[in-house]
Amino acid sequence: MKANIILLPGDGIGPEVVMETVRVLETLASRMGHQFNFEKRLIGGCAIDDGGVALAEETLADCQKADAVLLGAVGGPKWDNPAAAVRPEQGLLALRKGLGVFANLRPVKVHPRLVNASPLKPEKLAGVDLLVVRELTGGLYFGKPQGRSMVDGHERAVDTLEYQDYEIRRVVKTAFELAKGRRKKVTSVDKANVLASSRLWRQIANEVHQEYPDVALEHMLVDTASMRLITSPANFDVIVTENMFGDILTDEASVLAGSMGLLPSASLGAAGQPGLYEPIHGSAPDIAGKGIANPLGTILSAALMLRYSFHLEAEAAALEAAVERSIDSGRVTADLGGSLSTRQAADEVIRNLS
Repeated sequence: MKANIILLPGDGIGPEVVMETVRVLETLASRMGHQFNFEKRLIGGCAIDDGGVALAEETLADCQKADAVLLGAVGGPKWDNPAAAVRPEQGLLALRKGLGVFANLRPVKVHPRLVNASPLKPEKLAGVDLLVVRELTGGLYFGKPQGRSMVDGHERAVDTLEYQDYEIRRVVKTAFELAKGRRKKVTSVDKANVLASSRLWRQIANEVHQEYPDVALEHMLVDTASMRLITSPANFDVIVTENMFGDILTDEASVLAGSMGLLPSASLGAAGQPGLYEPIHGSAPDIAGKGIANPLGTILSAALMLRYSFHLEAEAAALEAAVERSIDSGRVTADLGGSLSTRQAADEVIRNLS
């Protein structure tokens, strides 16, 4: 097959991990008889430096026309001013909204060799294999009104947590569809004891559940979910939740796997729309340019791209197996207890591709 992929390396370690992932994809494409065409564009801080905006309109248009988008990371100390009119994170939010990718998939699986890399006791990590489905284009990050103003001599800040029924329905339905191919259990996380938006969320989740009688549904308050992710993570199969809750819970869940550098994500929209794929880690400016960043989260994000955007299941599985073999061998970067450089870690994955 032929596919056009837009690369958005971004800031910090983003360019390093994206470029190594491209090498892996080029090797896989050559061996499997595919043709991947890559075009690089700017996002985040580097885009601000270049054109004064975190995501140019032309870049978004190119992403919308592509078959998939592979992103590195955005942000860094140079642009770390919450009061700035233009910030790197605005590019990421605009990209998600512009692509209409409403469901962010973040799988968390604990590799046996890495149980000691996690702060949790090994017995807590046995059998952990969960998938968080985070709503990505609604909630506090996008609700209006939003902003700051002076009221009666006091400064006031407002963020609006807003959801419409169809926004909830489509992401919850995605979670149930994915659970059908897993252990057939969905945990819907909300704050229904306090928030009106969560009460609507719970209502819609119950309605969607009627369409999937073979999949179990449980409701869980977000504070309870945050506790049980640490005390009994193996009890989760598919977690579905709103935007901000998902943002927080997935970072918490990353410690289960031992390193944030290991975890991928896929952001999906309606059928036929390009997916957005990125590791969940940030730009890690403290190690940028040193050649020691872990590329496995980005490489595994590319595997999700093969699976969900290109429907190349065999190729996705081969790439995931190559990463597994790399971890098994202990030939990994320092965050996973090894000593390889970013490039050497990618070389190891290439060597393990069958």
